[in-house]
Amino acid sequence: MISIDMLITQLAGLQRQDLERWISNDWVRPDRQTDDCMFKEIDVARVRLIQELRDEMQVNEEVLPIVLSLIDQLYDQRRRMRELCDMLRRSGPVNLRKKLTN
Repeated sequence: MISIDMLITQLAGLQRQDLERWISNDWVRPDRQTDDCMFKEIDVARVRLIQELRDEMQVNEEVLPIVLSLIDQLYDQRRRMRELCDMLRRSGPVNLRKKLTN
């Protein structure tokens, strides 16, 4: 885990006020330890994604919550599909297990 100061120095172009706004908007959810925010690897990836959407893809910050919500839904569905496939590989009918392992 890294601190907010370390994150800002690691990511080129990241401004503290932008990151603090993203946190207050709940787009990024670091662990809060006392007054400090601590960022896990997944939080850093989320910050990079927001930066890329805003800076490289020129997604307006008013639209970002919608885009982030859609991305979150996509990842959730992918996770559910993986869980379902894993469950079917373990306990599904033999012919289905064979198809899933090929």
